[in-house]
Amino acid sequence: MAAVWRIRKLFASLSARLLVLTIFFVMLAEVLIFAPSAGRYRAMYLQERLADAHLAGLALEATPSGQVSPALEAQLLRHVGAFGIDLHLGPLMTRMLGKETPPAVDHVFNLDRETPMIMILEAFETIRRDNNAIIRITGRSPSDPSVLVSIIMAEAPMRASLIDYSRRILELSIIISLITACLVYFSLQWLMVRPLGRLTEAMTDFRALPEDADRGVQPTRRRDEIGVAEREFAEMQRDLRQALAQKTRLAALGEAVAKINHDLRNILSTAQLVSERIEDSDDPEVRRVAPTMLRAIDRAVALCRDVVRYARTGEAKLQKSECDLRDLIEDAGEAALAGSGANGKRQFQNLAPERLNARVDRAQLARAIENLARNAYEAGAQTVTAAATTTGGAGVRISIADNGPGIPGAMEPRLFQPFSGTSKADGSGLGLAIAKEIATAHGGDITLARSGPDGAEFVITLPKSLERI
Repeated sequence: MAAVWRIRKLFASLSARLLVLTIFFVMLAEVLIFAPSAGRYRAMYLQERLADAHLAGLALEATPSGQVSPALEAQLLRHVGAFGIDLHLGPLMTRMLGKETPPAVDHVFNLDRETPMIMILEAFETIRRDNNAIIRITGRSPSDPSVLVSIIMAEAPMRASLIDYSRRILELSIIISLITACLVYFSLQWLMVRPLGRLTEAMTDFRALPEDADRGVQPTRRRDEIGVAEREFAEMQRDLRQALAQKTRLAALGEAVAKINHDLRNILSTAQLVSERIEDSDDPEVRRVAPTMLRAIDRAVALCRDVVRYARTGEAKLQKSECDLRDLIEDAGEAALAGSGANGKRQFQNLAPERLNARVDRAQLARAIENLARNAYEAGAQTVTAAATTTGGAGVRISIADNGPGIPGAMEPRLFQPFSGTSKADGSGLGLAIAKEIATAHGGDITLARSGPDGAEFVITLPKSLERI
């Protein structure tokens, strides 16, 4: 069983397949070369017999009577390998050698009428026949085209010669194919198989332990496709290792922050209770600074809440249901006004149409819209306008526009990156990142449609099926 397994493994390799295919294609090429060669060999064999027959017939012209002795005639016929020879020197002149009653002829061939394809077919037919057939060959003499020669001969000597020729061609083909296959095999083994094997082994090692910097491919200076693949794979390894290292640090940091947030929120909750009592103090100075302190504590609590929510976003599963988008947007706007400490001058306009239904996670989508609206208020906007429309792909487009100062140009490239997409000194940069993840979880996306001195507009696209209710 072990030997069978090793044989199967050998033939499953790329090297063995290349070797087998090379031998096969070389043998196929030799077969294609052999077919016309066999036809040509048969034609040349018969033309040589016609030339020998013409030469033998010339012996009749050397005698005054136009005849030779029986012994010389038999010798001439043996030299030609024929039972009888007819020379047609003209319309009225014929020379004959052989018995007056030759053997019965089985097949007749006229070489002057044979095409290359007929030669090939007749050659294979000669090899196929195993009986000692008697054939008549007619054709122009190779040495004098004006002489028409006709001979009666046995096919067996020609068949044996053709089979011997085929055997030599087969042996030569096998030798050429083996030599060619070995040369191609070792060339491909050196140029392709071994580099691909090293690249495959490097991929396997990298997959087993991607953090190990010593594992992976070491690119060579090759300029072909394999060299490009080696360099690209090495570059991908470096990028993945950096990404994994960053993810590992972020995971450890997130775990630590989650633990700190748990204790910090308890401390801030106590501080909130104490601060509310401070507001009732009779001291005017205390009552003056108390609101500022309360707002600072509220921002700290909001920061803790955003960090915890962001940490849990990847694990949360969407609970989708049919929701009225106008009601959903209205709830998100009210939450944003309340969370931003609205002083009555700020407004939230809901322009979503009535009876527009979508299958979404109501809480998560409302949270995304609330984050966008709250960011706008904190940036200085007084009015936030939300609208919802259907798209041609049976999806929905929700736009959140404001009249604030817009997004700084330097912030746009990292707008949706956590802890980066904010210009506020006390901001966490998680609002847009969380909104982005919620939109992506729904199969959609969020983009910055416009930004300028007159405000900014974000668009949430959700390619989900919608219904009018």
